[in-house]
Amino acid sequence: MNPEKDFAPLTPNIVRALNDKLYEKRKVAALEIEKLVREFVAQNNTVQIKHVIQTLSQEFALSQHPHSRKGGLIGLAACSIALGKDSGLYLKELIEPVLTCFNDADSRLRYYACEALYNIVKVARGAVLPHFNVLFDGLSKLAADPDPNVKSGSELLDRLLKDIVTESNKFDLVGFIPLLRERIYSNNQYARQFIISWILVLESVPDINLLDYLPEILDGLFQILGDNGKEIRKMCEVVLGEFLKETKKNPSSVKFAEMANILVIHCQTTDDLIQLTAMCWLREFIQLAGRVMLPYSSGILTAVLPCLAYDDRKRNIKEVANVCNQSLMKLVTPEDDEPNEPRPVVQKQAGPNPEDCAAKQEGPASGGPDGSCDSSFSNGLSVFTPANAERAPVTLHLDGIVQVLNCHLSDTAIGMMTRIAVLKWLYHLYIKTPRKMSRHTDSLFPVLLQTLSDESDEVILKDLEVLAEIASSPAGQTDDPGPLDGPDLRVSHSELQAPTPSRAGLLNTSGTKSLECSPPTPTMNSYFYKFMINLLKRFSSERKLLEVRGAFIIRQLCLLLHAESIFHSMADILLREEDLTFASTMVHTLNTILLTSTELFQLRNQLKDLKTPESRNLFCCLYRSWCHNPVTTVSLCFLTQNYRHAYDLIQKFGDLEVTVDFLTEVDKLVQLIECPIFTYLRLQLLDVKSNPYLIKALYGLLMLLPQSSAFQLLSHRLQCVPNPELLQTEDGLKAAPKSQKDSPSIDYAELLQHFERVQKKHLEVRHQRSGRGDHLDRRVVL
Repeated sequence: MNPEKDFAPLTPNIVRALNDKLYEKRKVAALEIEKLVREFVAQNNTVQIKHVIQTLSQEFALSQHPHSRKGGLIGLAACSIALGKDSGLYLKELIEPVLTCFNDADSRLRYYACEALYNIVKVARGAVLPHFNVLFDGLSKLAADPDPNVKSGSELLDRLLKDIVTESNKFDLVGFIPLLRERIYSNNQYARQFIISWILVLESVPDINLLDYLPEILDGLFQILGDNGKEIRKMCEVVLGEFLKETKKNPSSVKFAEMANILVIHCQTTDDLIQLTAMCWLREFIQLAGRVMLPYSSGILTAVLPCLAYDDRKRNIKEVANVCNQSLMKLVTPEDDEPNEPRPVVQKQAGPNPEDCAAKQEGPASGGPDGSCDSSFSNGLSVFTPANAERAPVTLHLDGIVQVLNCHLSDTAIGMMTRIAVLKWLYHLYIKTPRKMSRHTDSLFPVLLQTLSDESDEVILKDLEVLAEIASSPAGQTDDPGPLDGPDLRVSHSELQAPTPSRAGLLNTSGTKSLECSPPTPTMNSYFYKFMINLLKRFSSERKLLEVRGAFIIRQLCLLLHAESIFHSMADILLREEDLTFASTMVHTLNTILLTSTELFQLRNQLKDLKTPESRNLFCCLYRSWCHNPVTTVSLCFLTQNYRHAYDLIQKFGDLEVTVDFLTEVDKLVQLIECPIFTYLRLQLLDVKSNPYLIKALYGLLMLLPQSSAFQLLSHRLQCVPNPELLQTEDGLKAAPKSQKDSPSIDYAELLQHFERVQKKHLEVRHQRSGRGDHLDRRVVL
């Protein structure tokens, strides 16, 4: 500093003392400056006051010499004290040089700057509020200062400024929010603590409504909630808890839509506390905002569904996620299935684009602590309807939702409970919005079929419920069933029409077209037949699935749909099956289900007497496919009491290739005859005159069996038949009543011919395989 320079009105002694390295001398100079400024105030000499402040600022506080800067700072503080209430007129000139010193490399100088600003603010009080942003910006830097003295001084200044803001009603919140939004993303723990403390203060001031600006800072608050410091996390929890309380008190003023995606993002984080807190917020948002949250459903499901598979270590997150899932599902109603074009969405609050939802965010969630944000709504859905909700309808767009559900269902690594939840969602959507969902069936159908191979029975059951709803939904009844998968299982829609009364009558043609008709179930749609075709194709390609789960799947379908429809359509399809080995296996499976399952009780009764044209039509349809397996064909005749035809079939067995598998099936049939399902058949053995062909058929089976336990079992049964000598009298047979429930609408001769043709095909296939060397001849020499 040039010692010869004129610093008037500052005297040379004041200038020299301000530049001194000793604090005591600088303080003496400050007292002289205070006295000088007071005189100018008394004289109302604003020109000289401004000149003093400018000199202290430019020549001292902003000097290159450290001691001069220290002198300038204490001199500016002295000016402020001397000005008193008039300091507000010169605050800009007083504050700016002091704040510049906040960035000084010398920690002592930063401390003096903090001390000077404290004195300036203490005098000016509420007059500093127009300069609050620059003060806050400077303080936020000092809060993270590495020097403890500087940090201590900044804390005193911080408390003073908080007192001023709390006392005043002129705080400019609108102007402050952009700065707060910027500073809230600081990674420094002290800066974060400073930010959180200010938010707590502002939230406690009655005249300041920080809730209106919550979307601006909510993301930053969740970032701070992940801080490593326990104290900071606890403070942030308190802040978020206060905001959530305010949200529940004043839901009509909350900008739910603008914060939905923020919550979705943080619900997918790996931090336990963040995830649990965000999930609690999301639960409240769904229950308070109601249908306002529907446009964000895809993102919400992306965040919530994986949490449903959490184990007990993450039980709290799982429970809250389950409430979110259930609450969101209840928002979808039949009114969302409008066939017309979607109405434009006019929402009360402007929010981010739902398509930019956090569904794109990745982050495997992990367990969490006890929830600190319990909800009074957790025991039930209490939906708040925002003001003017009736004038602002929300349209449900399923594209994003279905895409998320499809993605989760296709992920083999996802948990069982998540897959079940996805299937429940799909079922709910098909029930509530069948028209809209019908447009997505083509994309969902392959994934639903794939899910039938799931390891969980509960998943398969839910999957079947969805497939059954698709197959029976009126929205899916179209003229064109769409392309059918698999060239070897192609069935035209024209060949699968429900039989008319004229077609359900006489079925005595030599061809198969008259029997290849669908069951009379008008509720079934084109997807029903596509489902049956693809299900059989899946059984064909995955024999283990057929072996392990085949019976379970078919039995459940019989409960969910129409048992007659299922058996009729499968028989139609198997009639065209080119893989005869699979056809035989599948027929055997269907026959076992038909004869043993409680779910098929009504269908068995329908087939037992063949009293109606529909039952006779079903019998003929089943018979033609059952011919792929000779023994099952006989069992079908036993079930339908076609004993004479059963005897005729057994007579043909002498021309068949008798293998170990064949004899095993005969053995199983004998065991089945002893079961409760054939009680009526065993009782009919008491009436020898009316049922001679039943007895002859059973003796035929006995003659086919080797000397085995099954042979002994059937032999003992036949020994109980009374008057066996009547069977040897031809005249007695002629006089006896018909032993078969013959019907003029069934051509048994043609059925027998069909049986022979099918068995001939099977024999040819076996011989071809034997010629290629890939068939093990298992014939038994008797």
